[in-house]
Amino acid sequence: MKSGRPYAAALLAAAAFAVGAWLAFQGTGTDQKLPDVGYMRLDGTHGTTGAMRGRVTLINFWATDCTTCAHEMPQLAAAYERFKARGYDTLAVAMSYDNPADVRSYATARGLPFPVAHDADGRMSRSFGNVETTPTSVLVNKRGDIVMRYVGEPDFVALGRLVDRLLAES
Repeated sequence: MKSGRPYAAALLAAAAFAVGAWLAFQGTGTDQKLPDVGYMRLDGTHGTTGAMRGRVTLINFWATDCTTCAHEMPQLAAAYERFKARGYDTLAVAMSYDNPADVRSYATARGLPFPVAHDADGRMSRSFGNVETTPTSVLVNKRGDIVMRYVGEPDFVALGRLVDRLLAES
């Protein structure tokens, strides 16, 4: 029985670390401004993050092989549909290691209602603090301030309340 105690203690310590890390990164606000970086949408049109100013925008970094990304995508689409008429945007940014054909197929098969970009050269992820973990989402207010950064799936009820509040701001 004694030999199981170090294992149990190590397991408990690892679990406590994981919970602490999740709490530290889940929904943390920032004092950062939206970086101005260009990107290409899957439809071939170019955009810049600077053009997002004046709208509340969620930028979601995701990957086609990410199960959490696949789980949250319908909720991202629902939030977009709910708020888009009030000035809310979503940009889904597929990671550089994703195959462009797979990204296009995924977006088409699921009928994603918002623009999708492929971060082929990694410039977008580097501009947002070297994003490596998917999903990672960044919520930007109308002034171009990054107000929240979510690593993992956000609490969509809380996100909806925050988006509602940000849209009401002038």
